[in-house]
Amino acid sequence: MGRRLAALAALPLLAFGGGAHAAPSDPIGDLLMNAITGTLPGSADFRLKATLYHAGAKGVGGLDSLGCKVVAMRTAAIDRNLIPRRTVLFIKETVGLPMPDGSTHDGYWYASDVGGAIKGARIDLFTGIGSGSMKPMRPLNLAQLTVVKAGEFKGCPPR
Repeated sequence: MGRRLAALAALPLLAFGGGAHAAPSDPIGDLLMNAITGTLPGSADFRLKATLYHAGAKGVGGLDSLGCKVVAMRTAAIDRNLIPRRTVLFIKETVGLPMPDGSTHDGYWYASDVGGAIKGARIDLFTGIGSGSMKPMRPLNLAQLTVVKAGEFKGCPPR
């Protein structure tokens, strides 16, 4: 009973206090996140090395590989041999990061882009316009992220 109460007490911290730091092993927190996201314990689909990209960098346009506008803190570039385009992804390390509109990130990203350097177990996350947009995400650059397939989407990713 005490463990359940401790787990429930931790729920607000998961919802609002997540940071861009890799957390130490937290079995109860992982169990809560698995319950929230509907995944089974230990069922991370992928451990992917993250890089960041932004509009204004050389070779980065305003459209993804589907022909849709890239969406800050939502568009992910993947190797489509590993993850199909139009896959909704959940990346737990991004939960709680600041969004451009002032809200906090819920951890959901949309695999709608590809890149020449994105091969195998890599993911490139679009941060927004200009290199300053990468600041909140810098601790995750070159980190191994836990990426779970959370569904599929049709058309363009939501804005």
